[in-house]
Amino acid sequence: MINQSPINQELIAENIAHVRARIAESAQRVGRLPQEITLVAVSKTKSLDYVKIAYNLGIRDFGENRVQEALEKQAAFCLPDLYWHMIGHLQTNKAQKVFGAFRCIHSVDSLHVAEALQRVAEKKSQASGEDVRQPVLLQVNISGEASKEGMTPDEAPAIARQILSLSHLEVQGLMTVAPLVDDPEQVRPVFRALRHLRDRLREEVGDANWDQLSMGMTDDYPVAIEEGATIVRVGRAIFGERVKK
Repeated sequence: MINQSPINQELIAENIAHVRARIAESAQRVGRLPQEITLVAVSKTKSLDYVKIAYNLGIRDFGENRVQEALEKQAAFCLPDLYWHMIGHLQTNKAQKVFGAFRCIHSVDSLHVAEALQRVAEKKSQASGEDVRQPVLLQVNISGEASKEGMTPDEAPAIARQILSLSHLEVQGLMTVAPLVDDPEQVRPVFRALRHLRDRLREEVGDANWDQLSMGMTDDYPVAIEEGATIVRVGRAIFGERVKK
């Protein structure tokens, strides 16, 4: 259900400014440039009005969990410098709908999903006569939580090699979802482990740029940035609490 509660534009502006300031502070603490980090505003369950307000305030990247909700927003609000990211679990039967509709699919969590995207791409390429490619990230369940999607760190090298053989997928890096904790320092090892895994894959597997690390959300994105995040997925700190229906 999309949240239709009244929108406080001034508060959203303040929130975005605060998030950007924290991104800059976190980056500078570890000698990074704030421009290295892409802020993806997680707009799931929020009406299109929220997206338009955030866009007008300078946000260009938006993250969605549900395919149908995302496609409806895309159809209603399509601009050349507005970029959509699929950050939720992807079922193989939705591959046809998501391929080419997102700047990046963050949640390729298995070879099965990757192969479904590849099959769609092959058909699109044959139909158009063009070599279509989809940027993706490989989702890794670093924490080992049963409730989290993603391949295990041990599985990642073998699966990555197989996915890299799929000609229509462009692997750009890794993604993870950290556990919910009271103290963000508790999940620093999760982010550090994803960075180390990325470095290992770059060395052992190669054949991809492996530049992107999508990690960190509202409660822990400053720590994620300190540990190397290049993409942070922030919803609540921008748009406020989700209204439960």
